[in-house]
Amino acid sequence: MGTYRICMCFKRRYKVSETGPPQEVKEAFMKYTEGATQMTVEQLTRFLVEFQGESGASISDARKIVEQLLQKRYPVGTKYTKKNTLTLDDLHRYLFSPDLNPPIGDQVYQDMTAPLSHYFTYTGHNSYLTGNQINSDCSVVPIIKALKRGVRVVELDMWPSDDTTHGVHVYHGWTLTTPVEIIKCLESIREHAFSASPYPVIITLEDHLTPDLQAKVAQLITQTFEDMLFYPQSERLKEFHSPEELKHRIIISTKPPKEYLKAKSERGNKPHKENDSDEDAWAKAPPDPTTDQDVDTSDSDSSPDEDNDDCESRPPGACTYKSLIAIHAGKPKGGLKEALKVELEKVRRLSLSEQALEKAASSHGTDVIRY
Repeated sequence: MGTYRICMCFKRRYKVSETGPPQEVKEAFMKYTEGATQMTVEQLTRFLVEFQGESGASISDARKIVEQLLQKRYPVGTKYTKKNTLTLDDLHRYLFSPDLNPPIGDQVYQDMTAPLSHYFTYTGHNSYLTGNQINSDCSVVPIIKALKRGVRVVELDMWPSDDTTHGVHVYHGWTLTTPVEIIKCLESIREHAFSASPYPVIITLEDHLTPDLQAKVAQLITQTFEDMLFYPQSERLKEFHSPEELKHRIIISTKPPKEYLKAKSERGNKPHKENDSDEDAWAKAPPDPTTDQDVDTSDSDSSPDEDNDDCESRPPGACTYKSLIAIHAGKPKGGLKEALKVELEKVRRLSLSEQALEKAASSHGTDVIRY
């Protein structure tokens, strides 16, 4: 019996389809062209000034944008590069071009005297990692690069260590990432914090330290940054300081150790008192990650009220560490919570990354800083 083979050929061709301009871009185009199919240089100038908020934009700036965009989109010497107008698709390409319409400009184009919470910020995460979050090296190099790019929030994960002078390492906990010393990170931030921008740098500390090590970190921070360090003068401010007032200042942000909060949630058999506060975690020691030691919560329900904080009852250095912190657990310290409550103004610029920022801010109901 013979064997038969069947060969089949498919002639259907598939094309990659691109998403067209979003509705907001279409509406803006129709508004400034008054329903026409082409946007003139004069109309683009109005769009840049009125819609994008670029008050200094001129006709020559708009003409340069048109020339650069057309040369980038179409073959040189064709009729398309010689025109002085933009189609809807051209405008769409311009708005989403990182080269022609970057999300963050080199020049300050808005009022910087409002409270800090009125702005978006350029934020880093695990700023010390050179690669992946599992087994890459930890180093000051990515921190320096981030600050030179204009990043304003740097995150450091702090863990106890027996083989350093200060007993504190920075690395991604419970992974194979190689650590870097906390002092090297702080010194690098001090040296490069304002190389790209004079506006404040926020250091977010993910804290896994005992009170004794917290005291050491407090000493390192104060000695490293000295007058650059921002200290909250009051826990009952009506509004937070502005980026203009905080130029060349370092702000410390952190939250209670995760180990403490986990132990607190697992207590279960003890009633929760009204004056219990997560901020009192500064006085409790998290477990050593290298051992199976549990958190001592025998007196954790006797923490003092926030307004009547008794430093004598806390371990040495715990109050010093806490006094450095401007923002706790993603929310401001004490009365600063009210000071940072603002209506988030709509971001009008139509670059891709800023649309994402706006959606993130509205969906999570949080204040996002941008400067």
